[in-house]
Amino acid sequence: MEARAEARYVRVSPQKARLVVDLIRGRNAGEAITLLRGTNKRIAPMVEKVLRSAIANAEHRSAEVDVDKLVVAEAYVNEGPRVKRLRPAPMGRAYRYQRRMAHIAITVAEA
Repeated sequence: MEARAEARYVRVSPQKARLVVDLIRGRNAGEAITLLRGTNKRIAPMVEKVLRSAIANAEHRSAEVDVDKLVVAEAYVNEGPRVKRLRPAPMGRAYRYQRRMAHIAITVAEA
């Protein structure tokens, strides 16, 4: 039994989000939540929210699911669209920079 949750268009670079998501991949769901609580990254609360949503989806899908036996089966971050912006530069020019977005997906399954 698997359940999935996804957060799309999160305003963080995928590279930074992958640092946090890599910590919880393959771990027990309860252990992963505890680990995310102690992680000092801006994206950690959002990843925890997605994980809790995946757990809730598993409970909703089947009444026989034991939440204590759920494991983070898949956890990955894909790149979302980039928002392109201009920053004023010297001598009337402009520097272009990109604000990156990420799609965070977590799947939990019974061990």
